Amino acid sequence: MQRHPVQRRRFTGFDGPVVQLPSGDVTEGVVRVGETVRRPHQPQSLSVAAYLDHLEDAGFEGSPRYLGRDAQGRDVLTFLPGDVAGDPPQAWAADDRLLASVARLLRRLHAASEGFVPPPGAVWRRDLVRVPAPVHDPEPEVVSHLDVTPQNVVVRDGQAVGFVDFDLAGPTTRVLDAWNTAMHWVPMRDPADLWPAWQRVDQPHRLRLFADAYGLTSGERERLVDLGIERAEVTWHRMRASAEQLGGGWARMWADGAGDAIRRRQAWLRRERERLARALMA
Repeated sequence: MQRHPVQRRRFTGFDGPVVQLPSGDVTEGVVRVGETVRRPHQPQSLSVAAYLDHLEDAGFEGSPRYLGRDAQGRDVLTFLPGDVAGDPPQAWAADDRLLASVARLLRRLHAASEGFVPPPGAVWRRDLVRVPAPVHDPEPEVVSHLDVTPQNVVVRDGQAVGFVDFDLAGPTTRVLDAWNTAMHWVPMRDPADLWPAWQRVDQPHRLRLFADAYGLTSGERERLVDLGIERAEVTWHRMRASAEQLGGGWARMWADGAGDAIRRRQAWLRRERERLARALMA
C-alpha cells in the first residue's frame, strides 16, 4: 500500500461537530469529529503511527488507522464504533465471555505485530522517563499495546473487537503483555481494590480462563504469577518516575495512591501465589 510517510501525512478531511470523549488517566483533549478521533500530538505519536500502519497492512482490523495530523496539529485516527467500559467499569464488562474474547484479540494483535520494524529513532512512551532504580526488561519480541484496560477495548455484541489508545505502545514480550492485560481484566489486584461492580469476580477462575483463551504454554503459566510479582516492583518505580518527571495525569494518579495500590497488588499476589498457580495448572 502506497502512503505518505507518517511525518508528512496531513489530514484535510471533514471538520464537523466536536464530541468530547472520556478523558484517559493522562491524555486530555481527545475528541470525536465525524468518523475520526483527534488526539493531542505527543513525542511517541509518529512511532505509534508507524505501528498502526503495520497493523493495517497486516490485516488486523482491531486497531484505529492513522490518517495524519489536522490543521490544529492533532493526530487524526479512525473511530472504532462500539461500547467501551466506563471508569470504573460496569458489571457487563466483567462477563467471562468478554474476558476470553479480549485474550483472543490480544493473541491476534501479537501475531499481526510480528515483523514490524520501528522507524529509525523511534520514541516510545517509556523512553520519556528515566528510572533511577534498576529495571531489567526482557529482550523484546514484538511491539504491542501495553495498556489493554477495560476503557481501551471496543466491544460489540459482548465481544472484544478493537483496541484504542495506543499511547503506551512499545517493545515488549508476548507473555508480559498478556500478563499486563490479565492484570487489568481479571483483575489481578487486592480484593479491597476491586471496582464496585466487580466485587464478586472469581479471580483464579478468570485468570485460568484468560490463559486458556490466549493459549499460554505450560511453561508460561508456571512463571506467570512470579512474573506479576516482579513486574509490580518495576511498575512502582516507573510510575513514581513518571509522576516526578512528566507530572500531569501521572502525578495525579500517584497522589491518588497508585503507588500504594501497586504495593497492595504485589502483596496480594505473594499471598495468593499458590492458589493462583493451581488454578493456572489445573
